[in-house]
Amino acid sequence: MPAKLQIPPPTLLQLFMAFARIGLTSFGGGLSGWLLREFVETRQWIGREEFLNGLAVAQALPGINVTNMSIWIGYRLHGTIGSVIGVLGILLPATTLIILLGILFGTLTDVGPVQVALVGAAAAAVGLPMHLGVTMVLHLRRQVLPVAIMVISFLAVVWLHVPLLWVVIGLGSVSVTLEWVRLRRGKP
Repeated sequence: MPAKLQIPPPTLLQLFMAFARIGLTSFGGGLSGWLLREFVETRQWIGREEFLNGLAVAQALPGINVTNMSIWIGYRLHGTIGSVIGVLGILLPATTLIILLGILFGTLTDVGPVQVALVGAAAAAVGLPMHLGVTMVLHLRRQVLPVAIMVISFLAVVWLHVPLLWVVIGLGSVSVTLEWVRLRRGKP
């Protein structure tokens, strides 16, 4: 089911090209940040709250977050075919390029500038997830329960070393249940 859009929905080719550009120009774990910037801030194809809700679902599901997000965004914009186009756009061009670069870098691993370029790309990849994390915290509803669940999740994983799977199952279930109850009561 297509989402409410702030501007006209993209064509399937535009959707593919947007995902392909992100997949080809992103490094490391910053893809979710690029998706936010591209689909919410720049193109305004989906709203910020809708994106953050989708990101929460994508992170809770098994698999690679950015692949889950490409399926979700594609579906929100063009249904099932949009999901297929999203996955193909994010994976196909980047996978092809990675294979070709792997062959090239395999022959250039001892060259100093290649090592410097890879270190620089790794450093840049740290900034995008940080931007996304700050954006999510800034747009979190300022209510006691969501903030408490966020803090408890952080403490459980970082300090108590509770396996992430159990934190997601336990606190994710609590969070979903509380949100479901809130929506059933008709509270904004």
